[in-house]
Amino acid sequence: MGKKVLLLSASPRKNGNSSALADAFLRGAAEAGNETEKIELSGKQIGFCRGCLACHDTSRCVIRDDADEIAQKMRRADVIAFATPVYYYCVSGQLKTMLDRANPLYGSDYAFRSVYLLLTAADDAPSAADGSVKAVQGWVDCFERASLCGCVFAGGVEGVGDIAGHSALAEAYALGKGV
Repeated sequence: MGKKVLLLSASPRKNGNSSALADAFLRGAAEAGNETEKIELSGKQIGFCRGCLACHDTSRCVIRDDADEIAQKMRRADVIAFATPVYYYCVSGQLKTMLDRANPLYGSDYAFRSVYLLLTAADDAPSAADGSVKAVQGWVDCFERASLCGCVFAGGVEGVGDIAGHSALAEAYALGKGV
């Protein structure tokens, strides 16, 4: 039986470039026999972490919104992938807020070992991805049994649909196939 692959898509734009990259990754993962799920963070109610640290005792967040359910799905996933546009050379605010709200996972018996990052940006310089990679690596580093196993960067894509025909789509598909 395959792995449980959970992908969090963190673009505020529906059917945008990040979503296309996410879909390519998930198509590869599904074709390799894995169980896949995609969660679009846009439209979800996800408040900011309050820093109360109650989650360290309960492994659940005291805030009753969509983030708690998403974090519990993250806990049970074997593989987590994040798809995000690069905003100001970092992950989108939607993803950063969700990473903060995944604090209940810290110190818990989480299943995930492999984390992947899928990035899109208007800037096509490879260095445009550096801040996003650093942000996600910082989160992954807090989970000693997990590793950032791969990253795909699609630069030079700004408008919805600009990613069509981009080589990053094939890279994301191959990365997903290999989870």
